[in-house]
Amino acid sequence: MRLTRKMVLARAKAAELRSVRKLNCWGSRLTDISICREMPSLEVITLSVNAVSTLEPVSGCRRLSELYVRGNRIPSLAELAHLQGLPRLRVLWLAGNPCCGADPHRYRMAVLRALPQLQRLDNRAVTEEELSRALMEGEEVTAPRKEGPELAYALSALNTAETQGDALTFSEEEASSGPGQLSLKPPSRDQPPPFSQRTATSCSASRSNVLTAVLLLLRELDTEALGAVHQAVLSRLQGLPERELQEEPE
Repeated sequence: MRLTRKMVLARAKAAELRSVRKLNCWGSRLTDISICREMPSLEVITLSVNAVSTLEPVSGCRRLSELYVRGNRIPSLAELAHLQGLPRLRVLWLAGNPCCGADPHRYRMAVLRALPQLQRLDNRAVTEEELSRALMEGEEVTAPRKEGPELAYALSALNTAETQGDALTFSEEEASSGPGQLSLKPPSRDQPPPFSQRTATSCSASRSNVLTAVLLLLRELDTEALGAVHQAVLSRLQGLPERELQEEPE
């Protein structure tokens, strides 16, 4: 269920979203809290016992001091990266989510390292001693990877290339079928280009889509990954016939 403007204003008894300071949505079967992006004055929000899977919508609530998301579906501690830009956050209740794992100590150390400003975690006060241990022992939380527009376009291009490849394979299978397996009709005036020409066009379009996708995906890689790609390209080029290497790109 999506948290709507009407629900927020009714529960907070407010006239507009920008003025909402406290909101209680305990046990409301919520899955989408994206409207929180429109509540910059939010200070306390209770979302416990719902089905929320990301903390990103509250990342812009710079006045947030208390966040209750116990018993939801937060999948990874990487979601804590969305809370690291909230300077006033002092209370967090995160227990009962998949991200907590099976080791309570490891979980607590990781959370406190990511959010050292917390004074209370899962209804338990944070001591100076455990905070010091967390800064030394806690696992570092990395921000969840976003699929930007370039990466999304690249994946779309690859899917297009794969689809065209499947269609091309199907056409080749049809062309290789015996006379008794296909009904041959006399060519009409509006007959499409010969099969060989269509095959070349499909191959060209497929190669173009793959090349575009690869070039866009390269922008998403770090130095180590680019090195691996470089080695793979060198190996590939060494295995190509000289004739193919001399061909100019279309």
